Amino acid sequence: MLKQVQHDGGGLEDALALYIHWPFCVSKCPYCDFNSHVREAVDQAQWREALLVDMAHEAALLPERRLTSIFFGGGTPSLMPPATVAALLEAAERHWGLAPDIEITLEANPSSVEAARFADLAAAGVNRVSLGLQSLDNQALRFLGRAHDVEEGLGALDTAQKHFSRVSFDLIYALPEQDEAAWEAELARALSFGTGHMSLYQLTIEPGTRFAALFAKGELAPKDADEAAGFYELTQAMTGAAGLPAYETSNHARPGEESRHNLTYWRYGTYAGIGPGAHGRRGGLATQRHRKPENWLSALARNGHGLQEEAPLAPTDQAMEALLMGLRLREGVDLDRIAALVGKGVADIVDLAAAGRLERAELIRRDGERLAVTPRGMILLDAILAEVVRA
Repeated sequence: MLKQVQHDGGGLEDALALYIHWPFCVSKCPYCDFNSHVREAVDQAQWREALLVDMAHEAALLPERRLTSIFFGGGTPSLMPPATVAALLEAAERHWGLAPDIEITLEANPSSVEAARFADLAAAGVNRVSLGLQSLDNQALRFLGRAHDVEEGLGALDTAQKHFSRVSFDLIYALPEQDEAAWEAELARALSFGTGHMSLYQLTIEPGTRFAALFAKGELAPKDADEAAGFYELTQAMTGAAGLPAYETSNHARPGEESRHNLTYWRYGTYAGIGPGAHGRRGGLATQRHRKPENWLSALARNGHGLQEEAPLAPTDQAMEALLMGLRLREGVDLDRIAALVGKGVADIVDLAAAGRLERAELIRRDGERLAVTPRGMILLDAILAEVVRA
């Protein structure tokens, strides 16, 4: 049984999020950049021990922290043996202790094979699952290159809701052939499932993916800005009316159901990343593990950790990261905190004149030193960031 410990006092500055990257996929997908990590078999004992060593290295560098969330992500972490998950959680508890309300999330593909493991993963200590449903339309799932169909996906969702106290799933919308009426019907169905969290993303064209290649050949036409805005506004209205308002640009939750792990990122807290390709932020350093599994294992054998890079972040870079991440949140950012973190004045990190203009246009709001983008402004977030962020 995992023990939970109460730390005295504490807040964002002594909290810690732990990201555990499991790199292996069981099948290729059209948008995953880890397709080279597809494996038919994995030496589970070797990988369990390697992840434990990598974790111990980070723990030695981050003492006296409150471990508030753990996130298993990457390739197909739901196919990680429950015994490995349990061993990693027990090690995390030994190194840091677990906050009383710790959130332990595992990403999962919505397949029947992975759903069959949910009971054992819950018994190992996972208390939240994030399912990659991506669509409730079989034609769209084929377009997105997913191996599951709607029936299998909803079966996995039902199983997840039986075993985990908190469940989230994601959907991709504004697909090339999708109209607003179809999305409205799909989102209404999704909201009827009763989960406390949903991640809703508009289709984007990422470099190096099949979609990028199709776009370059003129075989894929994404929605234009006006069409995309219509989909976005419909999404905000429906989720808000259902009690799952957006607390971040693409993430919606009932109050108290927000992803605590992702909030650590967006609030520019400290997080440790272990496993191939994992990133972290530690004491003004940007950490990155070797991405290729074999290189990561070799680095562990040589150095006792899988780090490829541990780069100091200049104050201006830290301020920019904090602003770019934090202004995605409906709560916005505490400018005094960011300025103190990087040793600069508020006027050095934010264009106050531009902020004033945008406030008069009701695209941002400022309450003392807290700056936030308004719901009306969120649809123009990229343009607002370009104007306001000075760092």
